Amino acid sequence: MDISGKKDLRGANLGGANLGGAKLERADLIEANLEGAYLIEANFQRANLQGANLKWTYLIGANFKEANLEGAKLEGAKIEGAYLQKAKLEKADLKDTHLEGANLVGANLVGANLQVANL
Repeated sequence: MDISGKKDLRGANLGGANLGGAKLERADLIEANLEGAYLIEANFQRANLQGANLKWTYLIGANFKEANLEGAKLEGAKIEGAYLQKAKLEKADLKDTHLEGANLVGANLVGANLQVANL
């Protein structure tokens, strides 16, 4: 699914959606609800997901290079093998997330909640 042309998705309700492989580069997803969505191998490079709800999502192999996830809610998310290089994760809630094999080189995790996270 290619929704990269739709740049403004602020506050969108995409909870439970199947967006595997979606192309969301540079999309504006501020405060969007993606809870429980299937976003396997989706491309969020340089996207703005500030304050987005990504609880219990499937983000396996997703690309978040240079994405803004500041204050995002990622509790319980499956983020194995994801690309998070230079991602902004300040104050993100990563409680109980699965980050095995994720690339976090250069990611900013200042103030992030990593309680019970699997690294």
